[in-house]
Amino acid sequence: MRIIIDCDPGNGIPGANIDDGLALALAIAAPQITLEMITTVAGNTPVDVGYAVAKDLITQLDIPVAVYRGASRALREDPQPWREKLDHGVDQFGLRQLWSNVPAPAMCQNAKSHAPEAIGELICRNPGEITLVATGPLTNVAIALQLYPQIVHAVKKIVVMGGVFNVPGYLKDTNFGLDPEAAHAVLTSGAPVTLVPMDVTTQTQMLHADLDRLAKTENGLSRFLVQTLRPWITYSMQTRNLPGCWIHDVLTVAWLLDPSLTTTAEDYLDVSLEGITRGMTCRYGRDTLRLNVGIPEPKGAQVTILQSIDNQRLISLIEHYILTYGA
Repeated sequence: MRIIIDCDPGNGIPGANIDDGLALALAIAAPQITLEMITTVAGNTPVDVGYAVAKDLITQLDIPVAVYRGASRALREDPQPWREKLDHGVDQFGLRQLWSNVPAPAMCQNAKSHAPEAIGELICRNPGEITLVATGPLTNVAIALQLYPQIVHAVKKIVVMGGVFNVPGYLKDTNFGLDPEAAHAVLTSGAPVTLVPMDVTTQTQMLHADLDRLAKTENGLSRFLVQTLRPWITYSMQTRNLPGCWIHDVLTVAWLLDPSLTTTAEDYLDVSLEGITRGMTCRYGRDTLRLNVGIPEPKGAQVTILQSIDNQRLISLIEHYILTYGA
């Protein structure tokens, strides 16, 4: 299984989510996956920070995976309010010290923004063979679709972590909220999309006890994960009143490895671009709406939507691949 992961990793960055790094680790560890390239986008972290995190992981493991820097901002959305919330929340909570023993990745100078072109060229040169996994805002993917419209038919599938339908407190999620236009472009493109929304990812949970089991095996991936996940789990417990932390993004790769972990549904999707609902994900298939007055005909193709997850099996799957990595 050949995949590209387009992501916004924050492992080792104070206050930044670690789920992209967990998704990368699982893809690297699973022998049935060939990780062809990693591309980074501004989201959970600024694009240069995410690029540094991804490069640092690949360098630590000494594996031949190309990393490309992508879009530094959304197609239209003002990035400043998002950066204020995402980059400075750790100081507002006064919890930066949780990361005091975690070395920061080395920042890379003069990395060029070739990610959309790299994505498009690889998919179009290998029709029907490449799965694109997108765990950050969809800016790079939307630009790639614009530059290479044939991706719609050439890509094997696009697996997207994003969107939210009915999670208390969320009108929108970060990935779609950061770039609604990009999410709209991808969901209505007609490409074969599988959506992993917050409704299913908030059914996941990783605890310190789970990390303790990973720590029992010494390999490059377990060291990386234990070092970078430990402070985030504590941060989530203190700021979100969780018993551990959600592991949103890893579900994209876990589903590819074992679709039986989840239940799914099919529907047409779009993203609102205006007003208070801007960034909100809408399900609007004709067969599922009770009232359709004033609602346009669906665009694109039906999207597969993950609905439920067996969290214990998910944790066991992650453990299996991380603990046997390099054995």
